[in-house]
Amino acid sequence: MTLIQELMNQATNGGLLNAQTIKRFSPAEIRETIQSLVATEQMELAAALGDAGLSIYPHSEDMLAIGGLLAMTNQDWQLAVELIEELVEIQGEKTPSFTLVMLVRALRCNLDPERALVVARQGLSLYPEQLELQAEMLSLDDFSQSMMPTSSGMTH
Repeated sequence: MTLIQELMNQATNGGLLNAQTIKRFSPAEIRETIQSLVATEQMELAAALGDAGLSIYPHSEDMLAIGGLLAMTNQDWQLAVELIEELVEIQGEKTPSFTLVMLVRALRCNLDPERALVVARQGLSLYPEQLELQAEMLSLDDFSQSMMPTSSGMTH
């Protein structure tokens, strides 16, 4: 039986998410189930399963990745930054460009453009051709330059 079938059976019988049931599935299976739930707009169940999966497998790349995406979907930028930063720490120099793009966006949305710019620069050093990182970098560069004080408006 797949995890989604188990969840539907539990829901039909009025049960809540059961950790024992969820533990029988791998982090990859949990991530795939969450993706299916999101695709069918069952966001509450996806979020609950994401929380359960993270509590069972707190350092799993699959769970950190999907947890970060769920946090972004829910606009919980601080949580998204925490989860994606941990994912980047685990993946090290093998971090995919998509993960770095998501971290840049989460940092920007969490109102930390300086750190977002640092991550974008690091990402571009690994993936110089990555268009989304290039776009984020340009946007952040424009923002940081617009925030710099200019001498033209100062009186002497």
